[in-house]
Amino acid sequence: MAADLTRLSNGLTVAIDPMPGARSAAIGLYAGVGSRSEAAGKGGLAHLLEHMVFKGAGGRDARGIAEAIEDVGGSLNAWTARDQTVFHARTLPDDVGLALELIADLVRAPKLDAGELEREKQVILSELGECLDAPDDLIHDHLFEAALGDQPLARPVLGREASILALTRDDCLDWLGTEYRPSRLVIAAAGAVDADAVLRLAENLFGDLDPVDPPNIPAAHFVGGIRSDRKAAEQTHLAFALPGLPSSHDDAPALSLFSQAVGGGMSSRLFQELREERGMAYSIYSWTQSFADIGLFAVNLSTDKARAAEAMVLARDCVSRAAEGLTDAELDRARAQVEAGLIMALETAQGRTDSMARSIEIFNRIMTLDEMLDEMRQVTAYTARNAAQSMLSGPIALASIGGKLALAA
Repeated sequence: MAADLTRLSNGLTVAIDPMPGARSAAIGLYAGVGSRSEAAGKGGLAHLLEHMVFKGAGGRDARGIAEAIEDVGGSLNAWTARDQTVFHARTLPDDVGLALELIADLVRAPKLDAGELEREKQVILSELGECLDAPDDLIHDHLFEAALGDQPLARPVLGREASILALTRDDCLDWLGTEYRPSRLVIAAAGAVDADAVLRLAENLFGDLDPVDPPNIPAAHFVGGIRSDRKAAEQTHLAFALPGLPSSHDDAPALSLFSQAVGGGMSSRLFQELREERGMAYSIYSWTQSFADIGLFAVNLSTDKARAAEAMVLARDCVSRAAEGLTDAELDRARAQVEAGLIMALETAQGRTDSMARSIEIFNRIMTLDEMLDEMRQVTAYTARNAAQSMLSGPIALASIGGKLALAA
């Protein structure tokens, strides 16, 4: 059965993909807004609101929300990113309605108690402290700062201690009322779901939302730079980024496969050359991340302090050589890995809801698995090399923790 896409009269999108033979369901609300929309000084607001709505919503307190979903064996959770906030649930078929009602309560009728707000700030500060103590997490935030400077997209999703402590209940209310507009919301359901029932639920729970346009999200551009953090660490953690491609760019699949071939697995060039052949890095990999207006191609590695600068130079050289000489065999291996991962992910109800929502946000429609596979199969070693060569001509961002590598690389 093909996935179905419906737009309510107020602009909210509903995507439903019943899966024959499935015995559980996934459903979620995907809001196309995240930390990049926060005003200066309000860092961490999107993430704080995501936490706060679970402290009480509708007629339930925090315990009541947890018990309502767990009484039926389900789960309810959420996450915040730079460009997206998601509330998602897994249930058995008979409880899909309860799950969506709970999600509707979270975003439409949160209590946002002032006392709970102050307590939750302390929880988030603990989460922030954990991130600051984890160099392999922190290096990503540093790399975004190096790549994008003081632009909103560069700011960490968790915010900073001062901005978190300064946030108020009114900030949360304003954010929810201003940013969670129906044109920016997608309800996605997959698995053992009744399409007609889900659509009726969506209309009943969200159909009366005022169809006011949300604020424009500020565009970003890659500037490049250095972010060197000399904090103590057992190893030096390094990363560099080059200008990638926006999500909808025709060459985005080619760059994604190039990244997989260069640093996406144990057979990749970076892993084989720097770890296996030289013993220079314990962890090394490449990745891409795309947004509506911009993208990043990046390489992360950790190594001994004494070899940090050498490792960075070799990693950059490895990428440059691959951009000139990536082979058909390397591309075919990368394509097999990406295709297998995609097929496996879309065998799950949660994978399908995530995929549908992201496809709608990027292309304003649901891409089928066959379309996604066809995109990958159209990529050749030549087009992958061209995509890589284009990014190599742009600026570079360098980030390090525990060493001076960025200054020497």
